[in-house]
Amino acid sequence: MRNNYKEKELERAMIKRIKDVLVELGKGFSFVGNQYKISTDNNDYYIDLLFYHLELRCYVVIELKTTEFKPEYIGQLGFYITAVNKTLKKDCDNDTIGLLLCKGKDKLSVEWSLESSNNPIGVSSYEVEKYIPKRILEKLPTEEELNMHIDIF
Repeated sequence: MRNNYKEKELERAMIKRIKDVLVELGKGFSFVGNQYKISTDNNDYYIDLLFYHLELRCYVVIELKTTEFKPEYIGQLGFYITAVNKTLKKDCDNDTIGLLLCKGKDKLSVEWSLESSNNPIGVSSYEVEKYIPKRILEKLPTEEELNMHIDIF
């Protein structure tokens, strides 16, 4: 429960500074919501932060973790990406991108986890250029820009 509390604190701090966060993320990001509710028949799920990138014409799901990377985080983020693609994405939109921001990571665990994913996902400071096409990567925040928001909390 303490990790959930820390994640909520991190999220609240980011929302408080949303203007600064948007500037840091770079040109083209539009804030859609935090704790954005996605529902199935029997369950509700909440996306930490949801953005829309105006130039890429796609949603960007950001999942925040205050712990070290765990492979199951990729499954959770993949679920959110699919949910957004199925419920929010229009025919004119491109596929949703996922960004996982976590306290730290084991490079090999991240690599193995991403290898089985068909979704464009970046993990904090991992070498996302291997998994996200260059044309998309150029429009996303850099590792340093993402880590700036983690370090201040």
